[in-house]
Amino acid sequence: MAPSFDDSISLFDFVVHKGNGVKGLVDSGIEKVPERYIQPSSERIDKLVLGSYEHSSPIDLSKLDGPDHDQVVKAIVKASETLGFFQVVNHGVPVDLLESLKEAAHKFFAQPPKTKAAYLKGVSPSSLVKYGTSFAPDKEKALEWKDYVSMVYTTDAEALEHWPKECKEVALDYLKSSTRMVTRLLEILFGNLGVKLDDSKLESLTGLKMVNMNFYPACPNPELTVGVGRHSDMGTLTLLLQDGIGGLHVKLEEDVLSGKKEEWIEIPPCPGALVINVGDALQILSNGRYKSAEHRVRTTNNQSRVSVPIFTVPRPTEKIGPLPQLVERDGEARYREVSFEEYMNNFFGKAHEGKKSLDFAKTN
Repeated sequence: MAPSFDDSISLFDFVVHKGNGVKGLVDSGIEKVPERYIQPSSERIDKLVLGSYEHSSPIDLSKLDGPDHDQVVKAIVKASETLGFFQVVNHGVPVDLLESLKEAAHKFFAQPPKTKAAYLKGVSPSSLVKYGTSFAPDKEKALEWKDYVSMVYTTDAEALEHWPKECKEVALDYLKSSTRMVTRLLEILFGNLGVKLDDSKLESLTGLKMVNMNFYPACPNPELTVGVGRHSDMGTLTLLLQDGIGGLHVKLEEDVLSGKKEEWIEIPPCPGALVINVGDALQILSNGRYKSAEHRVRTTNNQSRVSVPIFTVPRPTEKIGPLPQLVERDGEARYREVSFEEYMNNFFGKAHEGKKSLDFAKTN
């Protein structure tokens, strides 16, 4: 018989403090979602009420080196200015490596709770590795149906020494094989704004890199929960490997000029593709030209899902604000300059709530 988790305190202790996570709940044999995971009706995800997006086909990055270069650049820019999300293929990361990543993620989360709990905040042998559940459990009214392990990159040697042995080599290969793509995408996006940044500036805007592995266990009541609540990413660009199950939803903002209403669309899994999304830092740097997309993840009741994002983030010491050339051209700065460490502390200090993290840097 499954243990009872009607007591919110004992559930929180089991899931968060003892490191059992959502997977531990599911493995215990629960037949219904505990109260602490039930989202307000306004936050629940109806998978049947979804729009479609005309530019959802993956962008072939290999065409940047051929006669279709300009059309590919145009597609990247348009997606970054509107939805803030796009998918890419022929991106330089080997497809067999992507499959190995998914296998490694399942292998890590299949371990006994005690093994994973060794990486909990406060006890992890390295500040570079953190295992946990939900996003900000101490601050959330309803917990998210997700476990994760986060690995911060400093050097190859430290990654191989400190990252979990079940996934360190494949995660490092993923990070290193994607670096050139990230640089090229940023060169395209800044170039479209008429701005050329030198290598050291580009490096400072992506100098903090994190590889996460997310695990969304099968859920007995997916209609009551969320895998991840509404939020935008704090960094410059995010790369994401989805598995074939799906569940990533992105908000398409209302367009007053065209009369289109706000709607949520799903980013469908595409074999061999990576998802790219604009983060808050890039929206700030571009003075609002590029959009960090509000997104969320639904749960499913038939299969456990994994995803593997790479967050490319400014160094904490970096000052971020609208680029001067854009402020001069636009006639105003829509965001103030802030140290990224301050922005990051504000981001992690609150529960997910749409794009409210950006309010920290807005000028009005």
